[in-house]
Amino acid sequence: MQDFLQLIRKRRTIRQFKAEEIPDRVLLKVAEAGRLAPSAANLQPLEFVLVKDAEVRRKIFPCLRWAAYISPAGDPKPGHEPTAYVVILVNQEIRDKGFEYDVGAAAENIILAALAQGLGSCWLISVDREMVREILAIPDRYRIDSVIALGYPDENPVVEEFTGSVKYWKDEHGTLHVPKRKLESVVHLNRFGQRPEPEA
Repeated sequence: MQDFLQLIRKRRTIRQFKAEEIPDRVLLKVAEAGRLAPSAANLQPLEFVLVKDAEVRRKIFPCLRWAAYISPAGDPKPGHEPTAYVVILVNQEIRDKGFEYDVGAAAENIILAALAQGLGSCWLISVDREMVREILAIPDRYRIDSVIALGYPDENPVVEEFTGSVKYWKDEHGTLHVPKRKLESVVHLNRFGQRPEPEA
């Protein structure tokens, strides 16, 4: 359990990647983690397009919007683009509403499975869906929900204590700083407003 919590603590969004290809077996493990995520009523409306071909990646890249708070500093620099994408699809013939919970569970599984394989990730919801649909020949019955960019990380974001602003920033060395609220500020024990005692 401790190892898993350490993995969660280590997870940060990555937007600068090494130019190193991801083996198929690693991508399939990541997709397997998405497949095994919880699904409401076990309907399993999600499917995944794994994109690793360099030419297809080149076409997908301009369809994505990265870090709004620090744009364009948060965009992957030339030569530091993702080396794979997972495009999360919803088969609307199976479920056309309420699928967001399935997507959230699958995306987090994918992100953590990727990290366990040494990959960094960036979950993107600002996507030119019609262009992605055309590039990947996705049928109309599928909703393009989001895209997870993957690659071996080439940056090391750090967590900062929340001091009133959720905006992340880059320092003069290019390190990304990400504010997170303290545990005691978001947890209530037994009833709202009652805080757990901190461990000694």
